[in-house]
Amino acid sequence: MSDVFPQQPLYLVFGGELEDVSGVSFRDVQGLDLVGIFSDYDSARAAWRAKAQATVDDAHMRYFVVHLHKLLEPEAALAAG
Repeated sequence: MSDVFPQQPLYLVFGGELEDVSGVSFRDVQGLDLVGIFSDYDSARAAWRAKAQATVDDAHMRYFVVHLHKLLEPEAALAAG
């Protein structure tokens, strides 16, 4: 692993229908919308925003940006704070 964090940033954008708007439990895990994996946060955020705005009328639909590089290099993420 690299001493420099992150070596290759990766961001996953996905979403789906929540069981309850106060939590993060999905109604249908197999039906999750996997929007894509992006190499920079700005692109991931733009994709997230487009999906979130397209489903704004459905309170149970939520989209998320996950920092995959932090999962791939957990020691570096902890060291970075």
